[in-house]
Parts: sequence; C-alpha cells; structure tokens
Amino acid sequence: MRLLLALGLLLSLPVARAAEADVIVYGATPGGFCAAIAAAREGSKVILLEPSAHVGGVNTGGLSFSDSNQTVRSTLRGLFEEWHTRIAADYAEHGVKLPYDVATKNNAIWTYEPHAAARVTIAMLKEAGVTVLTKQPLEGVEKEGARIVSLRTSADVHTAKVFIDATYEGDLMAKSGVVWHLGRESRDEFGESYAGRQYPKQKMAINGFDANGLPLPFITTVSQGGDNAGEQTVMVYSFRLCLTKDPAIRVPFPAPKAYDPARFEIVRRYFQKYPNAPLPWDLYPLPGGKFDANNGIGKMFSMGLVGEANGWCASDPAGRAKMAEAHKQYTLEFYQFLTTDDAVPAKIRAAMTELGLCRDEFPETDHWSPQLYVREGRRMDGRYTLTQKDVLEDPKKDDPIAVSSFPIDSHDCRRLALPDGVLNEGTIMPVRMPGRPHGYAYHIPYRAITPSASECANLLVPVALSATHVAYCSVRVEPTWMTIGQSAGIAAALAAKAGVTVQALDYAQLRA
Repeated sequence: MRLLLALGLLLSLPVARAAEADVIVYGATPGGFCAAIAAAREGSKVILLEPSAHVGGVNTGGLSFSDSNQTVRSTLRGLFEEWHTRIAADYAEHGVKLPYDVATKNNAIWTYEPHAAARVTIAMLKEAGVTVLTKQPLEGVEKEGARIVSLRTSADVHTAKVFIDATYEGDLMAKSGVVWHLGRESRDEFGESYAGRQYPKQKMAINGFDANGLPLPFITTVSQGGDNAGEQTVMVYSFRLCLTKDPAIRVPFPAPKAYDPARFEIVRRYFQKYPNAPLPWDLYPLPGGKFDANNGIGKMFSMGLVGEANGWCASDPAGRAKMAEAHKQYTLEFYQFLTTDDAVPAKIRAAMTELGLCRDEFPETDHWSPQLYVREGRRMDGRYTLTQKDVLEDPKKDDPIAVSSFPIDSHDCRRLALPDGVLNEGTIMPVRMPGRPHGYAYHIPYRAITPSASECANLLVPVALSATHVAYCSVRVEPTWMTIGQSAGIAAALAAKAGVTVQALDYAQLRA
C-alpha cells in the first residue's frame, strides 16, 4: 500500500508541456529535487526534467544507508534535515519507530527503505508546486550569446530564465558549451598527494593471466604506469540493491541472460588463495528486514564492474542503457557464481544464497534498482576549482553555500595483472580527521557551481561542480549534494527574479 501510494503521488504530480519557467532543473537527483523544491519555495515557477523514468536518483534507487553518518551532521540542515525528518514521520504514521533521532546530530546510522524515500520525495515536490516531467533525455540547447534560451529534449522544448544542471554526468553543462574535464589529475597538476595512481590495497598473490598469457576477464590493464600520472578513468559504478532474507517478501534473483563460469576464473583463484576472504558485497541493515547492498570499497572483488564505466558520460541514452544492462548482468552473473561455484567458500555461498530482491520495492523494474550508482562523471572547470588543499588545509571561503565533511574516498578505478600478482588501483581509503568518524569540514564556495560568465551566464552546476578528482571524492555524496542543490535552487530563483547573471548575483542576498 505504501509503495502504491508513492507511485500514485508520482502520477498526480503537475504536468506541463513547453511551458516557460523561471527555473528549469535538469536531473531529478537528490541535488536536483532539492534545487527544484528550494527554487519553488522562493516563489519561482519550476520545472524539474528527468531523462529517465525515475525520480530521486540513488536516494530513492537503493542507496538507503545515509552517508551522513560519516559527516558533521550539525552542518546538514535545511532540506536534507527536513527530508529525513519527514521519512521518520512517515514511518511513525505507519507504526514504525526508526532506531535513530534526526534531531540528535550524532553519527548514528540513518536508514530507510527506497519506497519510503520515494514517497517523501514525491510529496515534497508536489507540495512545492514543482512540475516534474520524466523521460526527457536532453538532445540540444539553444543559446543567445552566453545565455541558455531553451533546452530541447526528446519530448519537447523547454524555456526558462535560469537553468540548473543537477545530473550526475553534467550533461546540460556539456551541451551548453561550458568547459569540463573527466578522470583523475596528476599529482603535480594541483599538488595533491592523493592524485595520480593510488595503491592502498594489498597485492593479490594470484596469477592474472590465462594459459596463453592473456589477461583474465575483469583485468583492465597490464601496464602500471608512473605513480604521479593522471588517468582518464573514473571510479567504479554499481547498483545499490535492496535485498532481503525474509521469505515473506523475498524474490529470487533472476538468472542472468548468459553465464560463463570461466569468466570468473580470477575470482576463483582469489578464493582459492584467500579462503577466509570476507563477503564480497557490503550489506547494510535497513528497516523492514532488508539490506542495502553496496560495492565494498575495501573488497578485492565486489559489485563494481571495474573499468566499464569510463565511456558512460560520452554515451547517448541508448549507449548508457546498454552499459547499465552490462552492469546488471555482471551483478547477476557474480551472484550466480557466488552461490553455485565450488571455489567459493561455503560460508559465503550460504550467506549469498539467503538473499533475494524485495517484492515491495521497484515493482515497475522487476524489483531491480532503476538507478545505476554513477559515483563520478564530468566535472566543470568553474570559477573556483576545489582541490585537496581546500578539503584538508584551507577550508574557509568568502562565499560558502554548504559545508562538506565526508571523508575523501575513491572506489577502484583499474585492476592490473602484473608478473607477480593482481592489484586494484585508484582506491583512496577514507581520509578522516584523527580520532573522528567524519572527514575534514570545509566550505563549498558559490564560485564552484558557477561557470565562467563568458561560457554560460544563467547556468548553475551543483552536482558536476568544479573540483579535482580528489576533492570530488569528498563532495560526491548525497547529503552534500542535497545541501548544495538547495543553495543552487535559491540562487537560481533570486537571479531569475532580479534578472541578473548567476555570476553577478549578490552573495550577501544569497547568504541571507
């Protein structure tokens, strides 16, 4: 019933076609829906466009274990706090008391089920009067000088005074002629010790080559390269699945379209060498007897398909759908391997066999998450670029719009087969303040979400913002994006009302 209510609310959201808005937000990610709600509450007419059929990004797509437990929660107020408060109230209305108090700003773990998060998100958008249009993949942008006049999707043309790109990928930014970059910088480019190639994980004492001397599947390279060099690679993507052991709601994993046990030979060798290896998937307990399944940052092999996300941003919708399907099939094949192969330790086989999908989650996509976890996409070259120094040494800015404090961390980017073993590369294990559960607190400046005025004068970019890979590894979580998104929505509404460029907006007015 609760899931049906959420779907019903989605269907009842106000709709419009080719209507002019004060503010258009492209991308219904957490940063996007917060930007849309914030702009609407400032009195702007707001349209939220989403290229897929899914609203809420990973917040409603399986990421149900709030990463705010690794932040300074007292800095996460506004819509982030309201969203969580309303989730707790939603549970209370259904007779469930969550094991945490949103008003208590400690580092307790906050969790929720995807359908509850979706219901709250949709209700907040509806109450704010935001027009939500899904299935709107971007096709082009019309500009007059440095200003976007309209954007064209596969469904219609949409015009506004100010635009916000809230996609994980930075799609609107790229179409608008804003300069951006992708991948990882060298250590010398910004003087970042965590840049370049990173090898914090132990080398696996296994052979990464087949009998013919060719690298096994899931090896991405045999060339280590210089440690200081940058890489045109991104950290792994994966699905955040909502799973359960409860027979009353458990749905068996579907069989993969194809399964070749030989494809997992490298994982077989890993388990043979390390029989006491941990469960490959991270499982976070949720309400309702469920789990949020995540790629394990410290695991050698997990839910992330290493090396297969690098072409995501450059792909069109059909290409991304194909890549998302490849990630899904990898996950299904890996599950079959983990539950059936004799090389897998018995305790892992037994634990994985107990798990299934949830009957009351994502019925429209056969209980599979509709949102691939895009951890990192394009990054804007904006008026200010956040670097490792801003995160760890120089936190204060004159134009802050949010405080970020998630640890710098990166999942695997490459997997190397070397003559003496197999090595995962690109991982940055969480960089926390000594003796604390969170990262270093620092300001996100308004300049980091604004492009050069000569490139685009009416666009804000709160998600694919201006940062190096290292700094982005701290920014890149939903609590931070929700806060930045809210500030972007307010800024967009103020700029639209005043008729000024986003770069010329009076910061004192925004701060107030």
